[in-house]
Amino acid sequence: MASKLKPARLESEIERCRTDSNWKRACELAQQLVQKSPDMVPLVNFILAERELEEFLSEHPPSERTIAKAKNELNVTEQRLYDLTKNKAFDKFCFESQLLLAKLQFCKGAYQNSLTTLEKSDFESKTIDRSSNRQLLLLAEAHAIKGMCLEKTALQSTSKFRVTEREQQIIECLEKAGDIALLYLQEREKLQANTGMFVVPAHPTSDSVGLIIEYAIQQTPILYIKNGDIQKGIGRFRELLRAVETRCTQNLRLTLARQLAEVLMRGVCTNTYIPVCVNPLSPCNDKKPHQYVGKDLFVPTDENEETLLLLLIAEAVATREAVLDRTQELNETRLHAFQNTTAVYDLLAIALVKRAQFSSLAESFERAMRFSFEEFHIWHQMANSLICAGKYAASLLVLRECWRLQPENAVVCLQAARLCYEYLHQYNEGIEWSKRVCELGDNNPLLARAHIAYGIGKSMAAIETKLQKERQSLNMEALTAFKKAHSLDPFDFLALFHMALQLAIMRHIPEANHYVRTALKYRNDHIHSLHLLTLLLTSQKQYGEALDLIHAALAEYPDNLSLLLTKSKLEEVTSGPEEALNTCKLMMKLWKDIHEIDSDDSSDGKGATMDRNTFDKRSLAQLTINEFSERGSGSIRAESVAASRMERALSEVASSLNSGLQSRPGSQQSWMLQAQIWLHLAELYLSQDKTSEAENCVNETSNMFPLSHQVYFMKGRVLEHKQKYLDAKVCFENAVAINPGHTKSLQHLGMVLHHLNENKLAEKALKEAVAVDPMSHQAWFSLGLVLEALGHSETAADCHATGVDLEFSSPIVSFTVIPRLMQ
Repeated sequence: MASKLKPARLESEIERCRTDSNWKRACELAQQLVQKSPDMVPLVNFILAERELEEFLSEHPPSERTIAKAKNELNVTEQRLYDLTKNKAFDKFCFESQLLLAKLQFCKGAYQNSLTTLEKSDFESKTIDRSSNRQLLLLAEAHAIKGMCLEKTALQSTSKFRVTEREQQIIECLEKAGDIALLYLQEREKLQANTGMFVVPAHPTSDSVGLIIEYAIQQTPILYIKNGDIQKGIGRFRELLRAVETRCTQNLRLTLARQLAEVLMRGVCTNTYIPVCVNPLSPCNDKKPHQYVGKDLFVPTDENEETLLLLLIAEAVATREAVLDRTQELNETRLHAFQNTTAVYDLLAIALVKRAQFSSLAESFERAMRFSFEEFHIWHQMANSLICAGKYAASLLVLRECWRLQPENAVVCLQAARLCYEYLHQYNEGIEWSKRVCELGDNNPLLARAHIAYGIGKSMAAIETKLQKERQSLNMEALTAFKKAHSLDPFDFLALFHMALQLAIMRHIPEANHYVRTALKYRNDHIHSLHLLTLLLTSQKQYGEALDLIHAALAEYPDNLSLLLTKSKLEEVTSGPEEALNTCKLMMKLWKDIHEIDSDDSSDGKGATMDRNTFDKRSLAQLTINEFSERGSGSIRAESVAASRMERALSEVASSLNSGLQSRPGSQQSWMLQAQIWLHLAELYLSQDKTSEAENCVNETSNMFPLSHQVYFMKGRVLEHKQKYLDAKVCFENAVAINPGHTKSLQHLGMVLHHLNENKLAEKALKEAVAVDPMSHQAWFSLGLVLEALGHSETAADCHATGVDLEFSSPIVSFTVIPRLMQ
């Protein structure tokens, strides 16, 4: 059929094959054209030389490593092209042969020869609008090759003016090459759309425009930035990204979007950012690549919006273009694609963390899972994002996979242990994670911290244990672990702090005092060491020194609610309830500030970037909720944790029903903080015999968490104060039913039953209170009173003696309010 085509039609078909890189078919058609027109013999030589050069470059892209191979294999091709440049009978072949010859010389490393050939061709005077598609590509490559040759050719002059002129010339060449290349790709795709077919180039899709063109497109904005003109560099990035997309530029767009996002993140701030300027009615220029225009285009308003938009576009392309085939042949391609994708996700993590959008980040990493098999970095980043998003159970599952991938990674094990201790309350599993790090060997740099983690787990397990003998054994194991950590790293303040805290819990007050002061010598601003020393001073009844210390600590940490609550307790003892009430007012004001930040962050997502103070206060709200949860009761048992979760869910449902299903703004943690402040206020009012005010505080808390055991406890306290013992008994029983481990509820229930002359039931409740918290001197005193009423005088005397011993070393609030953080 092709043999019947006319010469003009054959030339057109040859041109189309050249555009589609179908070199075999182009050679066949050229042979047929020579049969019809013998004077077209140079065409066959030209097509053959072009085929040899392009097929060589498809297998061996131009680089320093392929210069020697090009010198060995392209000599015949070079001679053919050189001969064609001497043939003036065919101007077209002569011009294009010169461009191809310059390209070949560039591949052979003959940069000066390539520049000379390009100068002879006078390619810069060629009009773009009259060029064929293949000529457009050759012109683009010619401009790029000139720029690259100028980069690699030494400048004879040392004049700064000449150097600047050379740099500007290089940028102009590469920029023009990029514009022509994009125009060529757009025109080629338009032509293929009109003909209803798309032909995949012979060489790989990632190199569909060639490495020479890709270098020219990517390097221009980078050169602007290197020369100190960051705004021109950003402008060039935007021009390239706004060009109408083609199939061949998708991967290139990913790289450009990632690079521009990185530039915006590193080199631009709010004051230096220049917004994107889009003219929806800008005319189309035939000599420039077509750009997206229109009134409905989304235009970013600040650097954060533009960065996120770029990274989300890059992520979408990377996820779509990910290489899922894991065969050996595609291993290098898959690895290259994965590295590019990882770079995008790392930048996306930085951008979203800056705006505290942890849930969005976790969703992005979840999309990356389908091509991240056996890739530790992505799995670990996903675990981190889930932790920040508050999805602790899911993050633990991901950390297990990370540990499977890298079983000797101590950081993963310690992260998992921390989750188990601080959020999931799975103490035994946390101990197992810590043991894995301890068993890695003495060369492990985190061995001391691993023993700290192990000790924390044992200490928490001791509080959960009901049997006294087992509790003592676990406490000793915890203390031994902390001592081991201290011996491994004598200057680690954290080991000293945890050792002091453990000794304090075991009521070895002088030793605890010594170690916490040593910890403060190595880290004098550690807030939990300061808090612990304050409580140790109160256990020695040195209330004035404790108050001075807490004032000094609050000068360093004025927004810490836990310190303020302890200060209020101290003021109640030293100065009276009125002074303590003033501190409560300050706490309420501080809560309001935290709540406003929390509400704004959880609103409709306008999410301005948080400053340092804002982020610190947000973190504070999350930190102190664990300290408040069982403050004063000394109980953080497993049943109390489960009860806390249950009551939180039930209270949320109940409060939602009472408020017409309108959810409160802000997080549950923020409202729980306010509830704790109200409950403390209620206690202060009761100490002043202001029953109605105390009742109002309890009602405020009840509106937020109607089914909280602490709300029932305080209701019972108010009723007990009014001597309504039957009603108080019901409230305390409700509190114990919700949380069987709440010591204070058990203690007050026992005393109410005692007032009701139900001493046998009172004895049972108080024995349970002593079993839950054997360090509660109030529970021992109460048990002694009940046993005395029952006629067990000797046992009652023992209980009173135990209570006196414990009261002598009891802090103003329980030592267990200080969190066991691994940091």
